[in-house]
Amino acid sequence: MAFTSLASHIGQIAIVCRDVTRQTAFYRDVVRLPFLFETNGLAFFQCGATRLMLSVRDGEGVSDGNSILYFFTDDLDAAAAAVTAAGAKVPEPPHMIAKLADREVWMCHFLDAEDNIMAFMQEKALGQ
Repeated sequence: MAFTSLASHIGQIAIVCRDVTRQTAFYRDVVRLPFLFETNGLAFFQCGATRLMLSVRDGEGVSDGNSILYFFTDDLDAAAAAVTAAGAKVPEPPHMIAKLADREVWMCHFLDAEDNIMAFMQEKALGQ
């Protein structure tokens, strides 16, 4: 059987921080990353093909300074089913997290072997 990766690339990395406003200023003014937008207490920057998201601690298993990798996939449902079948913990099924002007952003979190939170994400054209 040929090996097929569930993820195409890392699309986003979250940096969990205590003060999003202070970190936003740091990544914008010191690191000079292009600032994209801020919403619901989250700040987003562009770093090459990867987005950087700043957020506060949210949920069990997330500690200050923990980074979350968001793996892009072409088939979110299949990726979630595959990691579940392989024994990974998947706290909730794939779900839409944002509806943008031209697409929907879908996500499914899972826990790695040391219970670090990771996620698969897929951007779907409207009506897909």
